[in-house]
Amino acid sequence: MKSLTNILMKGLAAVLPIGLTLYVIWWLVRTIEAQMRGLLTLIVPPEHYRPGMGILVGLLLLFAVGSVVNAYIVRRAISVWDEFLERIPLVKTVYSAFRDIARLLPSGQGKRDLQSVVIWHVGDARLLGFVTRDNLPELEKQAGGVDLVAVYFPLSYMLGGLTVYLPKHAVERIDMPVEAAMRLAITGGMATTHPHAPPSDAASRAAPPRL
Repeated sequence: MKSLTNILMKGLAAVLPIGLTLYVIWWLVRTIEAQMRGLLTLIVPPEHYRPGMGILVGLLLLFAVGSVVNAYIVRRAISVWDEFLERIPLVKTVYSAFRDIARLLPSGQGKRDLQSVVIWHVGDARLLGFVTRDNLPELEKQAGGVDLVAVYFPLSYMLGGLTVYLPKHAVERIDMPVEAAMRLAITGGMATTHPHAPPSDAASRAAPPRL
């Protein structure tokens, strides 16, 4: 009976991530299609509408926005919109959270918001974090001239975390992609950064240099 349960659990562990991923994609496609269909039928007669037109128009809109987002007037408009929403209680909290999550997406910019992966040594513990700013001149005076770095520590299984301002010499840069480290941190260490390599391979690497 125990062997049968183990086999079923292995099957569930293999199927569940695939099933959930496909369901999320299916839900997202259906939602976008339904919303865009409502807008398109205001212009296109319903009898001329074909399934998939909503997705196509949505992709074209994203492409158009991505093409003009670097223009000065667009950046200025987004900045004014941010300032407006930051003045509204509760709305600013929700908006800021979604904005910070969106910044984790690769945007093709030369400088990522999460610049590198670091380890902070706290006694015998090791905290995995992400550098968001390498230079903090506005805090140098309060820190007595010590060079500080802003490090973001995400919370496992939560959309949140802590930003700690630490001396540069207190953190250790590690050679790991930001996406892989974020997956490892958010899943509470359950995710593997190298699915096809045994855990001992990662543990046997040499200690990386400090910042």
